[in-house]
Amino acid sequence: MISTGDLRKGIAIELDGELWQILDYHHIKMGRGSAQVKIKLRNIKRGQTVERSFQAGEKWPRAFLDKRGIQFLYRDGADYHFMDLESYEQFALNAEQLDDAVNYLKDGMTLDRTTYENETIGVELPVTVDLKVTETEPGFAGDTQSGARKPATTETGFVVSVPIFVAEGDTIRIDTRTGEYQTRV
Repeated sequence: MISTGDLRKGIAIELDGELWQILDYHHIKMGRGSAQVKIKLRNIKRGQTVERSFQAGEKWPRAFLDKRGIQFLYRDGADYHFMDLESYEQFALNAEQLDDAVNYLKDGMTLDRTTYENETIGVELPVTVDLKVTETEPGFAGDTQSGARKPATTETGFVVSVPIFVAEGDTIRIDTRTGEYQTRV
């Protein structure tokens, strides 16, 4: 059990039968009455963010999430196949479980799998990933406007806005948190 006095950012708790991660919290002491704690929570499975208030001293069950290294093997239709790097056990996840991570998965890539009670909650990608540009329009000599951009399709099918000097066959680095172009590699 975790009480309002033990709160820390990033801790996962069980609230109303669902898993929530604490993003921020503030203790509020009123002139009269008991103190309250205002907590900003993110639903781990759905990504929904809410802000709720609780009485000081309230307790919740702490959720212990397990993170293990995994390797992406291949895609088979709607399923994405992975291998646990410790046990070498292979398993499949669907696109709904992976959410936006499907835009960045390359064969052989290593990432972290987050589980709760042996159920996969999601995967954690590296901060940046390098992808090869498979299709983009050519940049023309007169296009020197500051910040000129064009769409480019990567090897995973993800479309990203890139500067005009990026050509087909180039490898680019993309920030997986924002989905934006970082640099040409």
